[in-house]
Amino acid sequence: MAERFVEIYDTTLRDGTQAEDFNLSVEDKLRIAQKLDELGIDYIEGGWPGSNPKDQQFFEEIRRYDLKHSKIAAFGSTHQAKNRPDTDPNLKALVDADTPVITIFGKTWDVHVRDALRVSLERNLELIENSLGWLRQRVQTLFYDAEHFFDGYKANKEYALKTLQKAVDAGAECLVLCDTNGGTLPHELSDIVKEVAREMGPEVKLGIHCHNDSEVAVANSLAGVLSGCIQVQGTMNGFGERCGNANLCSIIPALVLKMGYNCSAGKNLQNLTSTSRYICEIANLPPNKYQPYVGASAFAHKGGIHVSAVMRNPETYEHIRPELVGNVQRILVSDLSGKSNVLAKAKQFGLDLDSSDPVVMDIVARLKELEAMGFQFEGAEASFELLMRKASGSFKKKFDLLGFRVIDQKVREDEPPQAEATVMVQVGGQVEHTAAVGNGPVNALDNAIRKALEKFYPELKNMSLRDYKVRVLPGVAGTGAKVRVLIESSDNGDKWGTVGVSHDIIEASWQALVDSIRYKLMKSEQEGKK
Repeated sequence: MAERFVEIYDTTLRDGTQAEDFNLSVEDKLRIAQKLDELGIDYIEGGWPGSNPKDQQFFEEIRRYDLKHSKIAAFGSTHQAKNRPDTDPNLKALVDADTPVITIFGKTWDVHVRDALRVSLERNLELIENSLGWLRQRVQTLFYDAEHFFDGYKANKEYALKTLQKAVDAGAECLVLCDTNGGTLPHELSDIVKEVAREMGPEVKLGIHCHNDSEVAVANSLAGVLSGCIQVQGTMNGFGERCGNANLCSIIPALVLKMGYNCSAGKNLQNLTSTSRYICEIANLPPNKYQPYVGASAFAHKGGIHVSAVMRNPETYEHIRPELVGNVQRILVSDLSGKSNVLAKAKQFGLDLDSSDPVVMDIVARLKELEAMGFQFEGAEASFELLMRKASGSFKKKFDLLGFRVIDQKVREDEPPQAEATVMVQVGGQVEHTAAVGNGPVNALDNAIRKALEKFYPELKNMSLRDYKVRVLPGVAGTGAKVRVLIESSDNGDKWGTVGVSHDIIEASWQALVDSIRYKLMKSEQEGKK
Protein backbone atom coordinates (compact mmCIF):
# COMPACT_ATOMS: atom_id res chain seq x y z
CA MET A 1 0.00 0.00 0.00
CA ALA A 2 1.37 3.42 -0.98
CA GLU A 3 2.29 5.82 1.80
CA ARG A 4 -0.49 8.27 2.57
CA PHE A 5 1.11 11.65 3.22
CA VAL A 6 -0.68 14.85 4.26
CA GLU A 7 0.80 18.36 4.14
CA ILE A 8 0.22 20.53 7.21
CA TYR A 9 -0.25 24.23 6.53
CA ASP A 10 -0.28 26.45 9.62
CA THR A 11 -1.95 29.85 9.57
CA THR A 12 -1.64 30.76 13.27
CA LEU A 13 0.44 33.83 12.43
CA ARG A 14 -2.22 35.17 10.03
CA ASP A 15 -5.67 33.67 10.52
CA GLY A 16 -4.98 32.91 14.18
CA THR A 17 -4.21 36.54 14.99
CA GLN A 18 -7.75 37.48 13.96
CA ALA A 19 -8.94 35.85 17.19
CA GLU A 20 -10.18 38.10 19.95
CA ASP A 21 -7.43 38.76 22.57
CA PHE A 22 -4.79 36.94 20.48
CA ASN A 23 -2.12 39.49 19.57
CA LEU A 24 1.46 38.95 18.46
CA SER A 25 4.40 41.29 17.94
CA VAL A 26 6.89 40.73 15.12
CA GLU A 27 9.27 39.13 17.62
CA ASP A 28 6.47 36.87 18.86
CA LYS A 29 5.72 35.72 15.32
CA LEU A 30 9.38 34.96 14.66
CA ARG A 31 9.67 32.86 17.83
CA ILE A 32 6.48 30.93 17.02
CA ALA A 33 7.67 30.30 13.45
CA GLN A 34 10.86 28.72 14.82
CA LYS A 35 8.81 26.53 17.15
CA LEU A 36 6.52 25.41 14.32
CA ASP A 37 9.59 24.59 12.23
CA GLU A 38 10.93 22.42 15.06
CA LEU A 39 7.58 20.60 15.18
CA GLY A 40 7.85 19.84 11.46
CA ILE A 41 5.01 21.98 10.06
CA ASP A 42 5.30 21.98 6.25
CA TYR A 43 4.05 25.51 5.53
CA ILE A 44 3.85 28.53 7.82
CA GLU A 45 1.64 31.36 6.64
CA GLY A 46 3.35 34.47 7.98
CA GLY A 47 0.72 37.09 7.23
CA TRP A 48 -0.62 39.44 4.58
CA PRO A 49 2.26 41.69 3.46
CA GLY A 50 -0.02 44.13 1.68
CA SER A 51 -2.22 44.78 4.71
CA ASN A 52 0.04 46.12 7.50
CA PRO A 53 3.66 47.09 8.28
CA LYS A 54 4.00 44.39 10.98
CA ASP A 55 3.57 41.58 8.46
CA GLN A 56 5.95 43.23 6.02
CA GLN A 57 8.56 43.44 8.78
CA PHE A 58 8.02 39.77 9.64
CA PHE A 59 8.79 38.70 6.08
CA GLU A 60 11.93 40.86 6.06
CA GLU A 61 13.13 39.38 9.36
CA ILE A 62 12.29 35.72 8.73
CA ARG A 63 14.68 35.63 5.77
CA ARG A 64 17.54 35.83 8.28
CA TYR A 65 16.43 32.60 10.00
CA ASP A 66 17.59 29.18 8.89
CA LEU A 67 14.42 27.11 9.09
CA LYS A 68 15.12 23.40 8.90
CA HIS A 69 11.89 22.18 7.34
CA SER A 70 9.06 24.72 7.11
CA LYS A 71 8.44 26.91 4.09
CA ILE A 72 7.09 30.43 4.67
CA ALA A 73 3.97 31.49 2.79
CA ALA A 74 2.73 35.01 2.12
CA PHE A 75 -1.03 35.47 1.91
CA GLY A 76 -3.12 37.88 -0.13
CA SER A 77 -6.11 38.31 -2.43
CA THR A 78 -6.71 38.46 -6.14
CA HIS A 79 -5.98 41.87 -7.66
CA GLN A 80 -8.49 44.69 -7.42
CA ALA A 81 -10.97 44.86 -10.29
CA LYS A 82 -9.82 48.37 -11.27
CA ASN A 83 -6.16 47.29 -11.60
CA ARG A 84 -4.09 45.11 -13.89
CA PRO A 85 -2.05 42.41 -12.10
CA ASP A 86 1.23 44.21 -12.83
CA THR A 87 -0.01 47.46 -11.28
CA ASP A 88 -1.82 45.97 -8.27
CA PRO A 89 -0.10 46.90 -4.98
CA ASN A 90 -1.38 43.77 -3.22
CA LEU A 91 0.18 41.39 -5.73
CA LYS A 92 3.39 43.42 -5.78
CA ALA A 93 3.62 43.21 -1.99
CA LEU A 94 3.24 39.42 -2.19
CA VAL A 95 6.15 39.15 -4.61
CA ASP A 96 8.25 41.62 -2.60
CA ALA A 97 7.79 39.44 0.50
CA ASP A 98 10.19 37.07 -1.28
CA THR A 99 8.74 33.86 0.15
CA PRO A 100 8.97 30.42 -1.49
CA VAL A 101 5.18 30.07 -1.23
CA ILE A 102 2.33 32.45 -2.04
CA THR A 103 -1.29 31.70 -1.20
CA ILE A 104 -4.02 33.91 -2.60
CA PHE A 105 -7.74 33.69 -2.13
CA GLY A 106 -10.55 34.48 -4.52
CA LYS A 107 -14.32 34.59 -4.50
CA THR A 108 -16.20 31.36 -5.16
CA TRP A 109 -19.67 32.22 -3.92
CA ASP A 110 -21.69 34.22 -6.47
CA VAL A 111 -23.32 36.17 -3.63
CA HIS A 112 -19.89 37.50 -2.61
CA VAL A 113 -18.96 38.33 -6.19
CA ARG A 114 -22.07 40.48 -6.62
CA ASP A 115 -22.40 41.96 -3.11
CA ALA A 116 -18.82 42.16 -1.83
CA LEU A 117 -16.69 42.62 -4.96
CA ARG A 118 -19.55 44.21 -6.92
CA VAL A 119 -18.31 42.86 -10.24
CA SER A 120 -19.79 40.48 -12.78
CA LEU A 121 -19.32 36.74 -12.43
CA GLU A 122 -17.22 36.74 -15.58
CA ARG A 123 -14.98 39.53 -14.29
CA ASN A 124 -14.32 37.56 -11.09
CA LEU A 125 -13.11 34.62 -13.17
CA GLU A 126 -10.71 37.00 -14.90
CA LEU A 127 -9.42 38.28 -11.55
CA ILE A 128 -8.64 34.72 -10.44
CA GLU A 129 -6.94 33.67 -13.67
CA ASN A 130 -4.99 36.89 -14.18
CA SER A 131 -3.75 37.09 -10.56
CA LEU A 132 -2.55 33.50 -10.41
CA GLY A 133 -1.11 33.66 -13.92
CA TRP A 134 0.97 36.74 -13.05
CA LEU A 135 2.18 35.27 -9.77
CA ARG A 136 2.98 31.87 -11.32
CA GLN A 137 6.03 33.33 -13.07
CA ARG A 138 7.32 34.94 -9.88
CA VAL A 139 7.08 32.36 -7.09
CA GLN A 140 8.25 28.81 -6.49
CA THR A 141 4.98 27.40 -5.06
CA LEU A 142 1.48 28.80 -5.59
CA PHE A 143 -1.67 27.83 -3.69
CA TYR A 144 -5.23 29.03 -4.22
CA ASP A 145 -7.74 29.38 -1.36
CA ALA A 146 -11.30 29.10 -2.67
CA GLU A 147 -13.02 31.35 -0.13
CA HIS A 148 -16.56 30.36 0.96
CA PHE A 149 -16.26 27.36 -1.31
CA PHE A 150 -18.87 25.12 0.29
CA ASP A 151 -21.49 27.86 0.50
CA GLY A 152 -20.69 28.78 -3.08
CA TYR A 153 -20.91 25.19 -4.25
CA LYS A 154 -24.31 24.69 -2.63
CA ALA A 155 -25.62 27.94 -4.11
CA ASN A 156 -24.20 27.64 -7.63
CA LYS A 157 -22.24 24.45 -8.27
CA GLU A 158 -21.43 25.23 -11.89
CA TYR A 159 -19.93 28.64 -11.11
CA ALA A 160 -17.97 27.42 -8.08
CA LEU A 161 -16.32 24.75 -10.23
CA LYS A 162 -15.52 27.34 -12.90
CA THR A 163 -13.56 29.38 -10.36
CA LEU A 164 -11.52 26.31 -9.47
CA GLN A 165 -10.83 25.51 -13.10
CA LYS A 166 -9.57 29.06 -13.73
CA ALA A 167 -7.17 28.66 -10.80
CA VAL A 168 -5.86 25.36 -12.18
CA ASP A 169 -5.49 26.80 -15.68
CA ALA A 170 -3.45 29.68 -14.27
CA GLY A 171 -1.02 27.38 -12.45
CA ALA A 172 -2.27 26.86 -8.89
CA GLU A 173 -0.58 23.77 -7.45
CA CYS A 174 -3.21 23.09 -4.81
CA LEU A 175 -6.85 24.16 -4.58
CA VAL A 176 -7.77 24.75 -0.94
CA LEU A 177 -11.51 24.39 -0.30
CA CYS A 178 -12.52 26.81 2.45
CA ASP A 179 -15.49 26.56 4.80
CA THR A 180 -15.06 30.22 5.64
CA ASN A 181 -18.28 30.68 7.60
CA GLY A 182 -17.86 27.38 9.41
CA GLY A 183 -21.42 26.29 8.76
CA THR A 184 -20.87 23.09 6.75
CA LEU A 185 -21.33 19.74 8.52
CA PRO A 186 -19.06 16.71 7.95
CA HIS A 187 -21.51 14.65 5.89
CA GLU A 188 -22.08 17.60 3.50
CA LEU A 189 -18.40 18.45 3.29
CA SER A 190 -17.35 14.88 2.58
CA ASP A 191 -19.82 14.51 -0.28
CA ILE A 192 -18.81 17.85 -1.83
CA VAL A 193 -15.07 17.16 -1.64
CA LYS A 194 -15.59 13.79 -3.33
CA GLU A 195 -17.63 15.44 -6.09
CA VAL A 196 -14.97 18.12 -6.61
CA ALA A 197 -12.25 15.47 -6.77
CA ARG A 198 -14.20 13.62 -9.48
CA GLU A 199 -14.91 16.83 -11.44
CA MET A 200 -11.36 18.18 -11.29
CA GLY A 201 -9.58 14.89 -11.91
CA PRO A 202 -6.87 13.00 -10.00
CA GLU A 203 -4.04 15.28 -11.14
CA VAL A 204 -5.49 18.27 -9.23
CA LYS A 205 -4.39 18.49 -5.59
CA LEU A 206 -6.99 19.56 -3.04
CA GLY A 207 -6.63 21.10 0.40
CA ILE A 208 -9.10 21.84 3.21
CA HIS A 209 -9.47 24.96 5.37
CA CYS A 210 -12.24 24.91 8.00
CA HIS A 211 -13.60 27.26 10.64
CA ASN A 212 -15.22 26.12 13.85
CA ASP A 213 -18.53 28.00 13.98
CA SER A 214 -20.47 24.72 14.09
CA GLU A 215 -17.93 23.00 16.41
CA VAL A 216 -16.88 20.58 13.67
CA ALA A 217 -13.76 22.16 12.15
CA VAL A 218 -11.54 19.25 13.21
CA ALA A 219 -14.10 16.67 12.08
CA ASN A 220 -14.52 18.50 8.77
CA SER A 221 -10.77 18.61 8.21
CA LEU A 222 -10.43 14.88 8.83
CA ALA A 223 -13.42 14.19 6.59
CA GLY A 224 -11.78 16.32 3.91
CA VAL A 225 -8.62 14.22 4.05
CA LEU A 226 -10.60 10.98 3.89
CA SER A 227 -12.42 12.38 0.84
CA GLY A 228 -9.29 13.25 -1.10
CA CYS A 229 -7.56 16.36 0.31
CA ILE A 230 -3.78 16.13 0.66
CA GLN A 231 -3.28 19.42 2.50
CA VAL A 232 -4.85 20.54 5.79
CA GLN A 233 -4.84 24.17 6.88
CA GLY A 234 -5.44 25.17 10.48
CA THR A 235 -4.01 26.91 13.53
CA MET A 236 -2.35 25.78 16.73
CA ASN A 237 -4.87 25.52 19.57
CA GLY A 238 -7.62 26.44 17.10
CA PHE A 239 -7.04 30.19 17.42
CA GLY A 240 -8.96 32.21 14.85
CA GLU A 241 -11.73 34.68 14.16
CA ARG A 242 -15.14 34.18 15.81
CA CYS A 243 -15.14 30.57 17.09
CA GLY A 244 -11.70 29.78 15.72
CA ASN A 245 -10.05 27.69 13.01
CA ALA A 246 -9.50 23.96 12.72
CA ASN A 247 -7.20 22.94 15.58
CA LEU A 248 -3.96 21.38 14.34
CA CYS A 249 -3.22 20.12 17.86
CA SER A 250 -6.12 17.71 17.39
CA ILE A 251 -5.85 17.14 13.64
CA ILE A 252 -2.20 16.05 13.53
CA PRO A 253 -2.42 13.27 16.17
CA ALA A 254 -5.75 12.07 14.77
CA LEU A 255 -4.26 11.74 11.29
CA VAL A 256 -1.11 9.98 12.50
CA LEU A 257 -2.26 7.89 15.45
CA LYS A 258 -5.79 6.99 14.39
CA MET A 259 -6.09 7.24 10.61
CA GLY A 260 -2.79 5.86 9.35
CA TYR A 261 -1.60 9.01 7.56
CA ASN A 262 1.92 10.39 7.66
CA CYS A 263 3.05 13.99 7.97
CA SER A 264 6.34 15.58 8.91
CA ALA A 265 4.93 16.92 12.19
CA GLY A 266 3.86 13.38 13.03
CA LYS A 267 7.52 12.45 13.50
CA ASN A 268 7.73 15.00 16.32
CA LEU A 269 4.41 14.36 18.06
CA GLN A 270 6.14 14.26 21.43
CA ASN A 271 6.70 18.02 21.02
CA LEU A 272 3.03 18.80 20.35
CA THR A 273 1.98 19.67 23.91
CA SER A 274 5.01 21.85 24.60
CA THR A 275 4.49 23.70 21.28
CA SER A 276 0.82 24.29 22.07
CA ARG A 277 1.61 25.75 25.49
CA TYR A 278 4.58 27.73 24.20
CA ILE A 279 2.31 29.60 21.79
CA CYS A 280 -0.14 30.40 24.59
CA GLU A 281 2.74 31.71 26.71
CA ILE A 282 4.00 33.91 23.87
CA ALA A 283 0.49 35.32 23.38
CA ASN A 284 0.10 35.76 27.16
CA LEU A 285 -3.03 33.61 27.21
CA PRO A 286 -3.79 30.77 29.64
CA PRO A 287 -3.72 27.36 27.93
CA ASN A 288 -7.10 25.68 27.58
CA LYS A 289 -6.79 22.88 30.14
CA TYR A 290 -9.74 21.01 28.63
CA GLN A 291 -8.28 20.90 25.10
CA PRO A 292 -8.01 17.37 23.66
CA TYR A 293 -4.57 15.76 23.40
CA VAL A 294 -2.54 18.71 24.74
CA GLY A 295 -4.67 20.15 27.56
CA ALA A 296 -3.65 19.67 31.18
CA SER A 297 -6.94 17.84 31.80
CA ALA A 298 -6.79 15.69 28.66
CA PHE A 299 -5.45 12.73 30.65
CA ALA A 300 -6.57 13.76 34.15
CA HIS A 301 -8.57 11.30 36.24
CA LYS A 302 -10.69 12.24 39.23
CA GLY A 303 -13.25 9.54 40.03
CA GLY A 304 -11.90 6.78 42.26
CA ILE A 305 -13.15 3.95 40.02
CA HIS A 306 -11.49 5.53 36.99
CA VAL A 307 -8.22 5.99 38.87
CA SER A 308 -8.23 2.41 40.09
CA ALA A 309 -8.71 1.22 36.52
CA VAL A 310 -6.06 3.38 34.84
CA MET A 311 -3.50 2.43 37.46
CA ARG A 312 -3.95 -1.18 36.33
CA ASN A 313 -4.30 -0.42 32.61
CA PRO A 314 -4.29 3.16 31.23
CA GLU A 315 -6.25 2.05 28.15
CA THR A 316 -9.36 1.65 30.30
CA TYR A 317 -9.93 5.42 30.33
CA GLU A 318 -7.35 6.88 27.93
CA HIS A 319 -7.77 6.79 24.14
CA ILE A 320 -4.01 7.13 23.56
CA ARG A 321 -0.95 7.17 25.78
CA PRO A 322 -0.34 10.80 26.75
CA GLU A 323 3.42 10.46 26.19
CA LEU A 324 2.81 10.11 22.45
CA VAL A 325 1.83 13.80 22.26
CA GLY A 326 4.15 14.99 25.04
CA ASN A 327 1.44 15.13 27.69
CA VAL A 328 1.23 13.35 31.05
CA GLN A 329 -1.32 11.39 33.01
CA ARG A 330 -2.62 13.25 36.06
CA ILE A 331 -4.47 11.88 39.07
CA LEU A 332 -6.70 14.53 40.65
CA VAL A 333 -7.75 14.73 44.25
CA SER A 334 -11.17 15.94 45.35
CA ASP A 335 -14.17 14.93 47.41
CA LEU A 336 -14.78 12.27 44.73
CA SER A 337 -11.45 10.67 45.57
CA GLY A 338 -11.01 7.28 47.14
CA LYS A 339 -8.02 5.22 48.18
CA SER A 340 -6.99 4.73 44.54
CA ASN A 341 -6.46 8.46 44.04
CA VAL A 342 -4.46 8.82 47.25
CA LEU A 343 -2.29 5.78 46.51
CA ALA A 344 -1.62 7.05 42.97
CA LYS A 345 -0.57 10.46 44.29
CA ALA A 346 1.56 8.83 46.99
CA LYS A 347 3.43 6.91 44.31
CA GLN A 348 3.90 10.13 42.32
CA PHE A 349 5.25 11.92 45.41
CA GLY A 350 7.57 9.05 46.33
CA LEU A 351 5.67 8.10 49.48
CA ASP A 352 5.62 4.45 50.51
CA LEU A 353 1.96 3.73 51.27
CA ASP A 354 -0.21 0.71 50.56
CA SER A 355 -3.94 0.21 50.53
CA SER A 356 -4.01 -1.39 53.99
CA ASP A 357 -2.22 1.52 55.66
CA PRO A 358 -4.69 3.37 57.96
CA VAL A 359 -2.95 6.62 56.99
CA VAL A 360 -4.56 6.33 53.55
CA MET A 361 -8.08 6.46 54.95
CA ASP A 362 -7.06 9.29 57.28
CA ILE A 363 -5.92 11.27 54.23
CA VAL A 364 -9.14 10.50 52.35
CA ALA A 365 -11.24 11.62 55.33
CA ARG A 366 -9.18 14.79 55.81
CA LEU A 367 -9.42 15.56 52.09
CA LYS A 368 -13.21 15.31 52.10
CA GLU A 369 -13.38 17.43 55.27
CA LEU A 370 -11.23 20.19 53.76
CA GLU A 371 -13.13 20.21 50.47
CA ALA A 372 -16.37 20.59 52.42
CA MET A 373 -14.80 23.72 53.96
CA GLY A 374 -14.07 25.12 50.48
CA PHE A 375 -10.55 23.89 49.79
CA GLN A 376 -9.80 22.67 46.28
CA PHE A 377 -6.68 20.70 45.48
CA GLU A 378 -7.01 20.10 41.73
CA GLY A 379 -5.03 23.29 41.05
CA ALA A 380 -3.05 23.11 44.30
CA GLU A 381 -1.19 19.80 44.27
CA ALA A 382 1.67 21.23 46.34
CA SER A 383 -0.75 21.83 49.22
CA PHE A 384 -2.05 18.28 48.86
CA GLU A 385 1.45 16.82 48.90
CA LEU A 386 2.15 18.71 52.13
CA LEU A 387 -1.12 17.35 53.57
CA MET A 388 -0.08 13.79 52.68
CA ARG A 389 3.41 14.18 54.10
CA LYS A 390 2.05 15.59 57.35
CA ALA A 391 -0.36 12.65 57.67
CA SER A 392 2.38 10.10 56.92
CA GLY A 393 4.86 11.71 59.30
CA SER A 394 7.41 12.55 56.60
CA PHE A 395 6.97 16.34 56.74
CA LYS A 396 9.70 18.37 58.43
CA LYS A 397 8.50 21.74 59.69
CA LYS A 398 11.09 24.43 58.95
CA PHE A 399 9.49 27.41 60.71
CA ASP A 400 6.56 28.44 62.90
CA LEU A 401 4.38 31.52 62.61
CA LEU A 402 4.14 33.54 65.81
CA GLY A 403 1.96 36.25 64.29
CA PHE A 404 1.46 38.78 61.52
CA ARG A 405 -0.15 42.18 61.07
CA VAL A 406 -1.12 43.95 57.85
CA ILE A 407 -1.83 47.67 57.55
CA ASP A 408 -3.45 49.03 54.39
CA GLN A 409 -3.57 52.80 54.65
CA LYS A 410 -4.98 55.33 52.20
CA VAL A 411 -3.76 58.86 52.90
CA ARG A 412 -5.25 60.78 49.99
CA GLU A 413 -8.16 60.07 47.69
CA ASP A 414 -6.14 60.59 44.53
CA GLU A 415 -3.22 58.39 45.63
CA PRO A 416 -2.99 54.59 45.87
CA PRO A 417 -3.10 53.01 49.34
CA GLN A 418 0.09 52.09 51.17
CA ALA A 419 0.37 48.50 52.37
CA GLU A 420 2.74 47.32 55.09
CA ALA A 421 3.03 43.88 56.69
CA THR A 422 4.82 42.78 59.86
CA VAL A 423 5.55 39.11 60.58
CA MET A 424 7.08 37.20 63.44
CA VAL A 425 8.41 33.70 62.78
CA GLN A 426 10.50 31.23 64.72
CA VAL A 427 13.20 29.15 63.06
CA GLY A 428 14.67 26.66 65.48
CA GLY A 429 15.10 28.66 68.68
CA GLN A 430 15.51 32.00 66.91
CA VAL A 431 12.68 34.53 66.53
CA GLU A 432 12.70 36.83 63.52
CA HIS A 433 10.51 39.95 63.47
CA THR A 434 10.43 41.86 60.17
CA ALA A 435 8.32 44.32 58.20
CA ALA A 436 7.96 45.07 54.48
CA VAL A 437 5.84 47.16 52.14
CA GLY A 438 4.20 45.99 48.93
CA ASN A 439 1.72 46.64 46.16
CA GLY A 440 -1.28 45.72 48.24
CA PRO A 441 -1.57 43.76 51.49
CA VAL A 442 -0.89 40.31 50.03
CA ASN A 443 2.27 41.45 48.24
CA ALA A 444 3.42 43.17 51.44
CA LEU A 445 2.80 39.97 53.41
CA ASP A 446 4.70 37.93 50.82
CA ASN A 447 7.64 40.35 50.98
CA ALA A 448 7.68 40.34 54.79
CA ILE A 449 7.74 36.58 55.24
CA ARG A 450 10.44 36.19 52.61
CA LYS A 451 12.49 38.88 54.32
CA ALA A 452 12.16 37.02 57.61
CA LEU A 453 13.12 33.62 56.20
CA GLU A 454 15.70 34.33 53.50
CA LYS A 455 18.52 34.77 56.03
CA PHE A 456 17.91 31.16 57.10
CA TYR A 457 16.90 29.78 53.70
CA PRO A 458 18.60 31.74 50.88
CA GLU A 459 17.11 29.38 48.27
CA LEU A 460 13.83 31.30 48.67
CA LYS A 461 15.39 34.11 46.61
CA ASN A 462 14.97 31.89 43.54
CA MET A 463 11.21 31.55 44.11
CA SER A 464 8.63 33.90 42.60
CA LEU A 465 4.86 34.20 42.71
CA ARG A 466 3.50 33.69 39.18
CA ASP A 467 -0.26 33.90 39.66
CA TYR A 468 -2.78 34.81 42.35
CA LYS A 469 -6.48 34.07 42.11
CA VAL A 470 -9.34 34.76 44.53
CA ARG A 471 -12.77 33.18 44.32
CA VAL A 472 -15.74 33.97 46.53
CA LEU A 473 -17.30 30.70 47.66
CA PRO A 474 -21.05 30.12 47.73
CA GLY A 475 -22.85 29.91 51.04
CA VAL A 476 -22.86 33.31 52.70
CA ALA A 477 -23.81 36.28 50.57
CA GLY A 478 -21.89 39.54 50.45
CA THR A 479 -18.69 40.50 52.21
CA GLY A 480 -19.05 37.82 54.91
CA ALA A 481 -18.52 34.98 52.44
CA LYS A 482 -15.56 32.64 52.48
CA VAL A 483 -12.88 33.12 49.85
CA ARG A 484 -10.51 30.64 48.28
CA VAL A 485 -7.04 31.83 47.26
CA LEU A 486 -5.01 29.88 44.71
CA ILE A 487 -1.36 30.80 44.27
CA GLU A 488 1.03 29.56 41.60
CA SER A 489 4.74 29.83 42.38
CA SER A 490 7.84 28.91 40.41
CA ASP A 491 11.60 28.57 40.53
CA ASN A 492 13.95 27.88 37.63
CA GLY A 493 11.21 26.53 35.37
CA ASP A 494 9.38 24.36 37.93
CA LYS A 495 5.98 25.57 39.16
CA TRP A 496 3.48 24.51 41.79
CA GLY A 497 0.09 25.52 43.17
CA THR A 498 -1.11 26.06 46.73
CA VAL A 499 -4.46 26.95 48.29
CA GLY A 500 -5.95 28.73 51.31
CA VAL A 501 -9.55 29.23 52.48
CA SER A 502 -10.95 31.64 55.07
CA HIS A 503 -13.56 34.32 55.73
CA ASP A 504 -10.55 36.67 55.78
CA ILE A 505 -8.81 37.15 52.42
CA ILE A 506 -5.49 37.95 54.14
CA GLU A 507 -5.66 34.75 56.20
CA ALA A 508 -6.50 32.68 53.10
CA SER A 509 -3.60 34.32 51.27
CA TRP A 510 -1.30 33.61 54.21
CA GLN A 511 -2.23 29.91 54.17
CA ALA A 512 -1.45 29.64 50.45
CA LEU A 513 1.78 31.66 50.78
CA VAL A 514 3.06 29.56 53.69
CA ASP A 515 2.27 26.32 51.86
CA SER A 516 4.12 27.63 48.82
CA ILE A 517 7.22 28.46 50.87
CA ARG A 518 7.12 25.18 52.77
CA TYR A 519 6.84 23.26 49.52
CA LYS A 520 9.83 25.12 48.10
CA LEU A 521 11.94 24.34 51.17
CA MET A 522 10.92 20.68 51.07
CA LYS A 523 11.73 20.48 47.36
CA SER A 524 15.14 22.09 47.86
CA GLU A 525 15.96 19.64 50.64
CA GLN A 526 14.99 16.68 48.43
CA GLU A 527 17.10 18.00 45.56
CA GLY A 528 20.04 18.47 47.92
CA LYS A 529 19.94 14.78 48.86
CA LYS A 530 20.15 13.60 45.25
